[in-house]
Amino acid sequence: MEGIFLLFMEFISKGMEEEEKVANIKEIGSHLPVLETERLMLRKLTLADAEDMFEYASEPIVSRYVPWEAHKSAEDTKGVISSIIAAYEQKKKLTWGIELKGKNKLVGTIDFINWMPKRHKAELAYTLSHNYWGKGITVEVAGAVLAFGFGEMGLNKVEAPIMLDNLQSQRVVEKLGMKREGIARQHMIIKGQFVDLAMYSILKSEYAEDK
Repeated sequence: MEGIFLLFMEFISKGMEEEEKVANIKEIGSHLPVLETERLMLRKLTLADAEDMFEYASEPIVSRYVPWEAHKSAEDTKGVISSIIAAYEQKKKLTWGIELKGKNKLVGTIDFINWMPKRHKAELAYTLSHNYWGKGITVEVAGAVLAFGFGEMGLNKVEAPIMLDNLQSQRVVEKLGMKREGIARQHMIIKGQFVDLAMYSILKSEYAEDK
């Protein structure tokens, strides 16, 4: 009987831990923190960012490897930002705007998507204005987001699915210490086509070893 009682108490304890994690999810979702790096500030998006976002999101080269189409009008951009703001309010969105320090200019976004708290994992996604490619910005902000994910969010694994042709993005995640696990065949529909994705990931233990 004592053994059964101990197992029961362990089950209750784990249940309480999961409830605490759910509470933490709601806290993070409702108060997305500002993260800072040497050159950049990561913060919530606002409608004031619409002009800057449209500047890069309207260019097909930026949306080439992502599911969404290039924005055709400023109204498209305002609609996207409005939906993100609504998701903030519902505590369902972990999207940071990437702002250049001292310039008050939005140059991209970075997200944790498909967050599975009970499995302690999420996917990393990002978009950056092509005017700032090749400057190490994505690596810089992704490093800050990974630190937050493995720390405050309690993640054990962060994944990054990337189109096979997107060699530049693959180099970015490799610089972050991610490893290529393999290829997920016809894993996503992008621009109306089934596409294969290179599946990259990093574990908390691997991230810690690099620090």
